[in-house]
Amino acid sequence: MLLVVGQIGKPHGIRGEVLVTVRTDDPEARFAAGSAFTTEVPRDRRVSAGPAGAAAAGVPYRVPDKLTLEAARFHQGKVIAQFEGVLDRNTAEALRGVLLQVDSSSVTAPDDPDEFLDHQLVGLSVVSVDGSVLGTVGRIDHAPASDLIVLEKAGGGTALIPFVSQMVPTVDLAGARVIVDLPEGLLDL
Repeated sequence: MLLVVGQIGKPHGIRGEVLVTVRTDDPEARFAAGSAFTTEVPRDRRVSAGPAGAAAAGVPYRVPDKLTLEAARFHQGKVIAQFEGVLDRNTAEALRGVLLQVDSSSVTAPDDPDEFLDHQLVGLSVVSVDGSVLGTVGRIDHAPASDLIVLEKAGGGTALIPFVSQMVPTVDLAGARVIVDLPEGLLDL
């Protein structure tokens, strides 16, 4: 399973550097020089013409399947990244919006038993403390105040559950379920 760890933003300068919005809780490890990423081009801007690196010849640049990080530095919560083969602003601009992904098997599990990786939770059954099945975990959203479980409700639709110990007292990975203790009406919002 591929995990998104960053998204390329606008170019930074004229030498091919780009700003990367970090989507991982361990940016220093993920964005170390030499790190390789699988790329995913957003559907709204897929390019099918031209070989990778052909932008200089006037042919549209095709985003390669993999990008290797040559150098990175952190600035105001983002990474300024230089990728191999990206040598000018035009090529850097062609990367705008590209998602950077790593294989989940290369991500080590957290040491803290109360900490989980998003991909460990997606698909787990969400059950209330009285045993009622509410639905499944669709994804985890990372909000400023707390992480949110996006619940795909059993009856259809979605709901957000703050991922805090008062509302999510138990995560049972072995039993493939998340036990929640929700205030009345939370799922109706």
